[in-house]
Amino acid sequence: MFIFPMLLETAAAPFSDSRYIYEPKIDGHRLIYVQTGGKVCLYTRHNNECTRQYPEIADALFPHDITLDGEIACVDPQTGAINFESVMSRFQAKRADKVRRLTDELPVTYVIFDILRYKGEDLRNRPLMERKEILAGLTMPDAHFGVTPYIEGAGEALFAQMQARAMEGIVAKRKDSVYETGRRSAQWQKIINWTYADVYLSGYKKAEFGWLASVPTDNGRMRPAGIIEFGVSPTHKQAFFGVSKALITGEDRDFVYVEPRIRARVKIRNWTRAGMLRSPVFTEFIV
Repeated sequence: MFIFPMLLETAAAPFSDSRYIYEPKIDGHRLIYVQTGGKVCLYTRHNNECTRQYPEIADALFPHDITLDGEIACVDPQTGAINFESVMSRFQAKRADKVRRLTDELPVTYVIFDILRYKGEDLRNRPLMERKEILAGLTMPDAHFGVTPYIEGAGEALFAQMQARAMEGIVAKRKDSVYETGRRSAQWQKIINWTYADVYLSGYKKAEFGWLASVPTDNGRMRPAGIIEFGVSPTHKQAFFGVSKALITGEDRDFVYVEPRIRARVKIRNWTRAGMLRSPVFTEFIV
């Protein structure tokens, strides 16, 4: 049976506290693994079944019924780094022949950080460190399964390591936290290792809010780089639309285009392989 996962709040900055453990944040997607009566079902955090996308995970069995929480990760074969886009390629594959091909080309690992049920017992009300102890005692079915490492107390030191390795960030968890199903909790906090980028605003959506972002190319032209939808206050919106009225160059069904004269700084998870901003959040205008 699917369990809606416990969600994280966002901490403003890395911190160190002996009441917490700290884990590296894996740049993949959340996966709930449910094994019942020798059958495995895999689910995203939103209760979308994705069992057929990951046969190397779904075909592996533990000796007993079990429900696990973790992340699906994919390592780039060229760089050895965890690559979110490769995970999305796996997740979006639906045809059996494509799934088989990608299973060989882009194998995934299920990185487990919590155990919710085991041998018929619901473990969610046990303290986190008890659940971690049970998880540490399991024998993994094969090399496609792993357990998230953690350290106690030293959050700032771990975050510095994640920055040095250009990894996504860290997760801080209270040692005594129970598993709060389906809600965001301050007992678990994420600290993202943001990257910053300067862009030009080249248009906006006609319907819901969104600024078009562009960046200059080597030949001096502009190319699209994504859409900024988050982090923009009412004051920033008012300032942009006050100036952009005089810069409009055209429009289509969905967008109004403006001369790329207004500059902005955004924080992003990273640049995609296609040169697009991943999860851009506005931080300020650049004068």
